[in-house]
Amino acid sequence: MTTLRIVSLLKWWLLVFAAVCCVSINYFSNLRNFSDIPPQTGQHLTCNGGFSANADRFSVYVTDSRIAQLASEKICNNNVIKRQYGEVKVIIGQSDYDTFRYINHGVVDLALVKRNVVDAFAANDIYGLTPIASHPDYGAFFISLREKPKLEKEYLLGKRIGLLDYPSSRSGHIVPKTVLKRLGLSDTNVNIVYYSSHQELRRALLAGEVDIISSYWAKDDEEILSKNYTAPLLQQVSGMRWYLKMQTQNTDLFCAMQSVIHDIAMAHPRPYYKNIVLEEGCR
Repeated sequence: MTTLRIVSLLKWWLLVFAAVCCVSINYFSNLRNFSDIPPQTGQHLTCNGGFSANADRFSVYVTDSRIAQLASEKICNNNVIKRQYGEVKVIIGQSDYDTFRYINHGVVDLALVKRNVVDAFAANDIYGLTPIASHPDYGAFFISLREKPKLEKEYLLGKRIGLLDYPSSRSGHIVPKTVLKRLGLSDTNVNIVYYSSHQELRRALLAGEVDIISSYWAKDDEEILSKNYTAPLLQQVSGMRWYLKMQTQNTDLFCAMQSVIHDIAMAHPRPYYKNIVLEEGCR
């Protein structure tokens, strides 16, 4: 009888030991996998060849990857930048947290964001972020692929709606969310999917990932979409603005960045970005 108890107890301890081993192996396996996940904060591009010997860095904040590439190419080759700085870093914002880090803390020298972002953080007063160029305001629409969207609760119930959600375009999701709330709709009865750019919204609509997107209407949209299948949400949404940190009267830098921004606008494939107005102040 005693021998039987010892054998049973031994079996029980073996089972406990095996369970602990399995849990430990699984834990450390997952721990190793988690360490491979890249950080979800802003990505960046850099260049540091042929610059001044000083250690100053010129930092740029944008949320469009194409603009980031163009900015990196053109700013890195600008003679004024090469003379005044030792390095260039172009940050591609991925979230509202990135905007808070880079705009509210005043750590960037040049930024492409909406005016309400700068105003909210008082970055113009605290850090001297000064508008040097602006893209136009635009209208906001619900856009569908095969029928005209209706701003009615019954119609929108259960629909998959694509919204813009990146830091420089907070109105990109605030406007449609306000409309949905007014109709008595929310995340619980409509499926809201967020995308990082207007191009991604259009791709998702054409691919059938969503039923409706909230975006502006561009002339080249007529090639892939129908204006008949749009419903206006707001006549005027604040456009994008370029801000330069002007804590000193650095006129050479002001003029150089206006020239770079104009070149970026002309090289961007989207008509919206080609429409740009430069602020006065450069002779």
